[in-house]
Amino acid sequence: MAVMIKSKTILNITFLYTLINIINIEFFNTMTTSLISFLKKQSFQPGLFSVLINPFFLIRRALFKAIKQNAPQLTGRLMDFGCGRKPYENLFQVNEYIGVDVKTSGHDHASSKVDVFYNGKTLPFADNSFDSVFCAEAIEHIFNPDEVLLEIKRVMKNGGRILLTAPFCWNEHEIPFDYARYSSFGISHLLEKQGFKIITLHKSGNFMRTIFQMTALYFFELFKKKGKAGYVLSLIFTAPINIIASLLLPLFPKNNSLYFNNIIVAEKET
Repeated sequence: MAVMIKSKTILNITFLYTLINIINIEFFNTMTTSLISFLKKQSFQPGLFSVLINPFFLIRRALFKAIKQNAPQLTGRLMDFGCGRKPYENLFQVNEYIGVDVKTSGHDHASSKVDVFYNGKTLPFADNSFDSVFCAEAIEHIFNPDEVLLEIKRVMKNGGRILLTAPFCWNEHEIPFDYARYSSFGISHLLEKQGFKIITLHKSGNFMRTIFQMTALYFFELFKKKGKAGYVLSLIFTAPINIIASLLLPLFPKNNSLYFNNIIVAEKET
């Protein structure tokens, strides 16, 4: 009898130990998934915590706020041209959100959320298919922007709007598919030449904010070849730069002749 009780006790302890391990594993997996999801969101939609963990905090924060401010202007059926992993999809309240990208680019599509791949020449949609187009940080990777903008215009409805962002100051990236930087005048001319009417144009960042960000970028680039360890090492430098910039920037007179990005809302003219 005592042996049976002892065996049952051992079985109960073993079961309890196994159950605790399963719960711990599930908890760890859940926490890991949540942390990865949080870090991915902070990469493109940085909150204040990103000051400590995002080497691109200054540029990404300014861009995120500008896109969020202009997102309500896009309605109906929307095409995200150059969508990647659709980092800003949640900012848009539209009927349908379709991500379009090319198969060959400067990054792999392991984490991308592409709905339709585009061959670089003809979008696989009928004329007047979309009410809106969103194109974030993609046009600098297009060697023939005139032809591509005409193709985007073809699939837009008359009076449809495009929210487009284009960098003015940033290092070479997604090499070798990095072809251009645009001043506010250059990107406006490019759009107007293809039959778009500029509704609004906003510059993100300013002279001093750009200098702080480019300094942080220098340290990120310095260590990035070391992989994850390099990323952690870079934070030793980029986090203090982000904090100092956040504290000191309000004290500097603003000069926007040097800035990060152009954020443009334009309309397809009828």
